[in-house]
Amino acid sequence: MAIKEFKDCMFEQLAKVGKAFGNPNRIELLELLAQGEKTVDVLATMAGMSVANTSQHLQLLRNSGLVVSVKKGQFVHYSLSGDAVVDILLKLRDLTAWQIENLENTLAQQNPELKDQSIIKAKELESISANVLVVDVRPEDEFAAGHIKGAINIPFAELDDRISEINTDKSIVAYCRGAYCLLSRQAVAKLKKRGIDAKRLKVGFPEWKQSGGQTKALVGND
Repeated sequence: MAIKEFKDCMFEQLAKVGKAFGNPNRIELLELLAQGEKTVDVLATMAGMSVANTSQHLQLLRNSGLVVSVKKGQFVHYSLSGDAVVDILLKLRDLTAWQIENLENTLAQQNPELKDQSIIKAKELESISANVLVVDVRPEDEFAAGHIKGAINIPFAELDDRISEINTDKSIVAYCRGAYCLLSRQAVAKLKKRGIDAKRLKVGFPEWKQSGGQTKALVGND
């Protein structure tokens, strides 16, 4: 293969991957898959899209090498092709950090209950982990696929009914899927309304795992 042909092929592949990230729905699907493998139906429900539309996006993501699929029984399960995909998501977030900060400020202005929340960094959590109760507010299946070691799972939708499970003698830290997820923000706001002091972990599970934080899974390998 000539040098020009090689470069053209390389740039074509780069463009294909770039195109895959050039749609907000596909980025959301990648973020959901960063929590663990899921079927088309589950992804469609979580992303609020039709199954047909979700399938089209997944096909493009698979063709670009970002997603892989395997058939289990009657259902096809999708997952990220590797940790490098999470790396790209995090780099995209860093690249647009100032835009995200502006969006978060706008969100806080429109939702006063989300303002002035205490944030704890991952390194701080590691140093005081014995004195805190870490609450994973993602859905149960995502917690089972992988979570911060020592965390308990109280999905946000169940928080009102399960607040009694929270040991208020410890510092409470809630986390969810990551920078684009509002579950932990909403959980902290809800806990504060109930008179429980809580903080929000700055990162989500994918970032925690990617940075080498201790993790555990209830299904598959830890």
